Amino acid sequence: MAGAKNQLFEQFANLARVLGHVHRLELLEHASQGERSVERLAQLTGLSVANASQHLQHLRRGGFVQSRRDGNRVLYRLGEGPILELLSALRCYAERSRAEVREIVSDYFDQLDRLEPVSREDLVGRLQGGSVTLLDVRPEDEFALGHLPGALNMPLEELERRLSDLPKDQEIVAYCRGPYCVLSFEAVAMLRAKGYRIRRLEDGFPEWKAAGLQVEAAA
Repeated sequence: MAGAKNQLFEQFANLARVLGHVHRLELLEHASQGERSVERLAQLTGLSVANASQHLQHLRRGGFVQSRRDGNRVLYRLGEGPILELLSALRCYAERSRAEVREIVSDYFDQLDRLEPVSREDLVGRLQGGSVTLLDVRPEDEFALGHLPGALNMPLEELERRLSDLPKDQEIVAYCRGPYCVLSFEAVAMLRAKGYRIRRLEDGFPEWKAAGLQVEAAA
């Protein structure tokens, strides 16, 4: 029995080692938005294509991503199973147990937005009542892969010149890639300074989709 238990623990340790790299965690964040090519994932993470491909191969062998070939391109998407839940548990544990993590959250994220974010449950009710404008601040290609119903896509770099497209008589809820996605934090800080009533969604598009809530995609 002890031998079987040790074998299991060894398998668990192998999976933990796969996740033990900053670039792999970042690649998972981007892969969770939808299926992307190696080249696009490399661009988003600032890695060379060769380096990104190497990390993705480790993630694929661990089952954290899946791949398929489309002509000359290799496309990656998030693997099956509770991967987002695993990453969320890791984040929550780090916030609780690591002073360095709490310091980063306090010094950067909390400075941009100290208001309580909007929960998924609250947002579902408000969408049904039509009392909120949804703002997706991810790049256009990510929005096309999937987004919350009725969301307005306005990437962060376009906000300044598209302010007239946003209502000032209705609260705005902004979202992006996940709980630590800086795009929504910076959008909230910018728009709140300009007099808009805006809050963040508590997490992002992948978590919304994983919860089985309605999503839309470009035709």
